[in-house]
Amino acid sequence: MRGDAGTGTLARGFVCPHCGGRKHSQFLADGRRYWQCSHCRKQTTLRAGTLFHGSKVALTLWFQAIYLVTQNKNNLSALSLKRHLGVAYSTAWRLKHKLLEAMRQREQRRLLHGVVVADDAVLGGVRKGKPGRGSPNKRSFVAAVELDEEGHVWRVRFDAVPDCSGASLAAWAKSALAPDVHLVTDGWSAFNLAGRQVAAHGAIIVSPHQSSELSPFQWVNTFIANVRTAIRGSYHHVRFAKYRHRYFTEAQYRVNRRFDLHSLVGRLVHAAAHTQPCSEKWLRLAVGAV
Repeated sequence: MRGDAGTGTLARGFVCPHCGGRKHSQFLADGRRYWQCSHCRKQTTLRAGTLFHGSKVALTLWFQAIYLVTQNKNNLSALSLKRHLGVAYSTAWRLKHKLLEAMRQREQRRLLHGVVVADDAVLGGVRKGKPGRGSPNKRSFVAAVELDEEGHVWRVRFDAVPDCSGASLAAWAKSALAPDVHLVTDGWSAFNLAGRQVAAHGAIIVSPHQSSELSPFQWVNTFIANVRTAIRGSYHHVRFAKYRHRYFTEAQYRVNRRFDLHSLVGRLVHAAAHTQPCSEKWLRLAVGAV
């Protein structure tokens, strides 16, 4: 067992993450088991180097939180998690955002392939003012669905973008789409720059209709409605502008694994064990936000 990330097998025994030594001693401190290398004298635990690193929360509560986050149909608020786990709100917030960060790091590497239908949308506060694109109180995001040969949705992405300008959409396409993609969008001119990042781009003029009224955009608009419902129905107060990249990932992670629901808990445990430690201070910096 490797002490740094807990990812090896018990059959291997202890292997020091610092020097590779195998001779060791064990001791308990504050209810935690530590392994100390007999060669370099460095100490390690099963949690070291993982998302659980330094956490005073029992692993049983971590696993319960993972179950609740993955099995809930909509996004799960930190307040709801607090009530389920019987912990302080600050603890529930920290657990939730660490798990969302593990999801985000997994999902940000996922590129969509083949035929992809994309559309931009906005989500945010409800105040009077300019609606839609360019509204000062709403934040932009792009929803994209990858279709299989029968026209069914295979994978999705929800990505926060700074705005709906050509430069922002081109940067999104470069990070979210594989080069072989045939991209389908509405007639918004900014998507033309995104189309240059992939093999082919087809624009369908929507006006004077809504894109939701046209069959090519049926799936992407369905998922836009679903993610809006998941977020608005879960959070009474949310710093959406700061943490929206994680809230989008929470919905995306479940959708992309909807055909294998029974493995969601184990897969997120695996992801957490392979995610580097992140402090609450780092989480609140909202690294990865747009």
